[in-house]
Amino acid sequence: MNNPKDTLSDRQKLNYYLSLMTGDEKHEPSSISTLDVIYVLYNDILNISPNSTSDDMRDRFYLSKGQGPMAFYAILALKGFISPDILNSYGDYDSLLGYHPDRTKLDCVEISSGSLGHGLPMSIGSILALRARKIMGPSHWVLIGDGELDEGSNNEAIAYAGRNNLEELNVIVMDNNSATHGWPGGIAKRFEIEGWEGSYVNGRDHDELRAAFKKKHDGKPHVIVAKVETKLAKL
Repeated sequence: MNNPKDTLSDRQKLNYYLSLMTGDEKHEPSSISTLDVIYVLYNDILNISPNSTSDDMRDRFYLSKGQGPMAFYAILALKGFISPDILNSYGDYDSLLGYHPDRTKLDCVEISSGSLGHGLPMSIGSILALRARKIMGPSHWVLIGDGELDEGSNNEAIAYAGRNNLEELNVIVMDNNSATHGWPGGIAKRFEIEGWEGSYVNGRDHDELRAAFKKKHDGKPHVIVAKVETKLAKL
């Protein structure tokens, strides 16, 4: 007999999956801010499946904004990377699903994250390592919070990627006005002066997200600044 949940929409399933994850340290607003972006990536963009998590040619997704990964886990469950049955163990002592993602526990997680400022430099390292092995093509997608731009490691990575034409690299900045430092001309300008392509989108609008993620940026890395208000999640 079919599971009744199989007939639910993705929105209904994600809301149900999110409801299974509880705890005092779940950082719900931080997680919900990313929900639409991660959904569109896994639904429409990323070349990866539960059977290709170790394939050299897979696309890579780096959740640098690793605090409160509830949305990430819910979408991994929706797409078959993990079982929905483990979602209610979120944050337990021996759970696979920690309050920060752990690469050593789930092979569908590219990096252990939560300490801000690591995802972008690590994605650059991955691109360079693949190039050294003559592997070209896999896209790298890094999701960071605007507050992470306060980290010096990101500023160094932005300069390096733009000046070395890392066109495999795509960075999504979740902009909810949490950065300490303002950016004259907007967040994308910080990247563009280093040679990046820049785009601005409504972080809740799936059509805008999809179009920006598919935008051509030959010879340049691409930054997509996604404006969000956490209380307006669509999914």
